[in-house]
Amino acid sequence: MGRAFEYRKAAKEKRWANMSRVFPKLAKIITMAAKEGGGDPAMNPKLRTAILTAKAQNMPKDNIEAAIKRASGKDAASIEIVTYEGKGPRGVMMIVECATDNPTRTVANVKVAFGKNGGQIVPPGTLSFLFTRKAVFEIAATDAGDAENLQLALIDYGLEDMEIDGGAIYLYAAYTDFGALAKGLEELKIEPKEANLQYIPNSPQEFDDEAAAEIEKLVEKLEDDDDVQAVYTNIA
Repeated sequence: MGRAFEYRKAAKEKRWANMSRVFPKLAKIITMAAKEGGGDPAMNPKLRTAILTAKAQNMPKDNIEAAIKRASGKDAASIEIVTYEGKGPRGVMMIVECATDNPTRTVANVKVAFGKNGGQIVPPGTLSFLFTRKAVFEIAATDAGDAENLQLALIDYGLEDMEIDGGAIYLYAAYTDFGALAKGLEELKIEPKEANLQYIPNSPQEFDDEAAAEIEKLVEKLEDDDDVQAVYTNIA
């Protein structure tokens, strides 16, 4: 495992640390999944994995059920995923993924965060080639059995890479194989602790501690926004 993996892991743990910010973000994911594929988790793999992710973050059952019910309401119809690309302090490259019912408000907030923290957003497509979108699943090592056998079993379901970190195993596949990998895990009777699509940097770059602190300040400002689901960088 490289430093890029360690950074992503630390960033994710920090992001999930504040439950008051996390629950609204998880609720949006659940609502959109239910809107797209129906409110029955048994018939909607994307909703099922969204619920598992929410439960792993200790989201109350009432919140989860409310988010599913919201899919049939007026609010759900207007929520959409939008991404913004930007250059942050010290030349770091960033992709900001949002779920919003008001893109005008969201892009304004994102621009302000970049502008006040040494960065700027750039036109769509300017930086996206520097990242590859991947389906990423986290499972408990205790559920996986023999790691080598697991890897062999999941190759037919699109598995491209696997990283082991103590008690967790991270599985990577092309974003188009999200459903296939989810099906493979289901057939093996393994429930993921978390499953989502992420932007992974193709060529992670090194930054010193001073630069990393400046970058982290911008990341935190962006993640303070309720519309921002995730921030991805090319930090190594």
